[in-house]
Amino acid sequence: MMPVCFATLPTELGKINEVAHWSGQIGIGECHLQVAKWKSPLRHDALPISGPEPFRLNLSSRTSRTLAVALTTLTTLGIAAGARAVRAAEEVPVNPVAKPATAKPTLAETFRLKMHHLHTGEDIEVEYKTDGEYDQSGIVKLNHFLRDHRTQDTADYDPREFDLLHALLVKLGKPNATIDIVCGYRTPWSNNFLRTRSASTGVAEHSQHMLSKAIDIRIPGVSTLALRNAALSLGMGGVGYYPTSQFVHVDVGPVRQWQFGGRSLQTASRKGSRRSRRA
Repeated sequence: MMPVCFATLPTELGKINEVAHWSGQIGIGECHLQVAKWKSPLRHDALPISGPEPFRLNLSSRTSRTLAVALTTLTTLGIAAGARAVRAAEEVPVNPVAKPATAKPTLAETFRLKMHHLHTGEDIEVEYKTDGEYDQSGIVKLNHFLRDHRTQDTADYDPREFDLLHALLVKLGKPNATIDIVCGYRTPWSNNFLRTRSASTGVAEHSQHMLSKAIDIRIPGVSTLALRNAALSLGMGGVGYYPTSQFVHVDVGPVRQWQFGGRSLQTASRKGSRRSRRA
């Protein structure tokens, strides 16, 4: 009678749900191995015996022991490889948690102004804006500095006027320059006083100075014409050119321009063109 041998699985493979086995023939000496193809859940530590016999060996007495050892080795290796494949498939790769990017610290953008008042003799250097936010304490200081020097009245300036001054300094390439203040805020009384001093004063009846939106300025080292041209290039409001008095009016009212006193720039330009043609 030919002996029959069944393979036993290791207990650690009991967690495998399904394993598909292969079919074929292996010849070992006088022995002949038939391996059945089947697919069935694995439970505990042994192959189920229902259905076709998974492994049947027709062995001669002389080689039964040798082939049994070989069969056990082959079976163990194949099942172990399958187990590793199943475990690898079931494992969910864990991605390392990426650390949130840390923003590099940046320097705060600070807006500063330095001014000298030609009537009061006062000087001021103040930060009025940081990272897009107006510094109220700085604004209050500027409001006091730009008060009506005749009546000592103060008013709340439109902070865009300070932005205009800052932009003008940057445009001129002099961000740290000191601005000379010819006139800041005017009360209606002061505005009327200036208008009635003579027949022609260049003071508007409804001046932007009374609305705390205008300042008359000079910048040492910059010509009045260059200051006027730089202000015009910004397009941030009204620009008045006063070449005789040597100052420029800048406001954040409607965009416009005018000139009071001195030779008209258009007239000067036409005369310059005539000279060029004669040459």
